[in-house]
Amino acid sequence: MKIQKIFHYAYLVFAVLFLYDAITKWSEERNRAYLSLAFVALATFMFFFRKRFSKKFEDHNNK
Repeated sequence: MKIQKIFHYAYLVFAVLFLYDAITKWSEERNRAYLSLAFVALATFMFFFRKRFSKKFEDHNNK
């Protein structure tokens, strides 16, 4: 379970990296910046989705 928690935060790390990529490409290549922003949204969604799913899984196992 500890490894799973590390991967939760890896999604946030990737979101920050893609946000940095989007900011640096915004003035030059706007289409690629939009793609990076889509990955930011996806990584953020995956962080919260996986965190919520693992919490439900732990609660189900404790019953």
